[in-house]
Amino acid sequence: MGSIMQEVALNEVRFFSPIGYYPEERLLGNEFFVDFSVSFPFKNDRADELSNTLNYEELYNLLCRVMKRDRKLLESAAVEILEEAKDSYPFAVKIVVAIRKTTPPFGADHIHTCVTLTYHRP
Repeated sequence: MGSIMQEVALNEVRFFSPIGYYPEERLLGNEFFVDFSVSFPFKNDRADELSNTLNYEELYNLLCRVMKRDRKLLESAAVEILEEAKDSYPFAVKIVVAIRKTTPPFGADHIHTCVTLTYHRP
């Protein structure tokens, strides 16, 4: 007998944030896109109630709080998102956070960098 898993996700959420290794990046800001998903056991397919799922507005607000902070590395933002989600949603069995930076200071067009963290509850 199998089980049904549910995923609630936000994809390509755009932020302009003071994140970057170099001081001028934090001063000027950079464009980022965040993908964020939380997976958990599906509760009840007959109930049309928010209590049976995650409120994606809460997920969005979490991203906004984290992405507005001045920091050097994408990894620190991804860890903060992951840790807050783990604490807020103890029923989650998988959480994925990917943060993509659209304009790294390499001097070349069309290069994106990305950091992805995935958590699996044991």
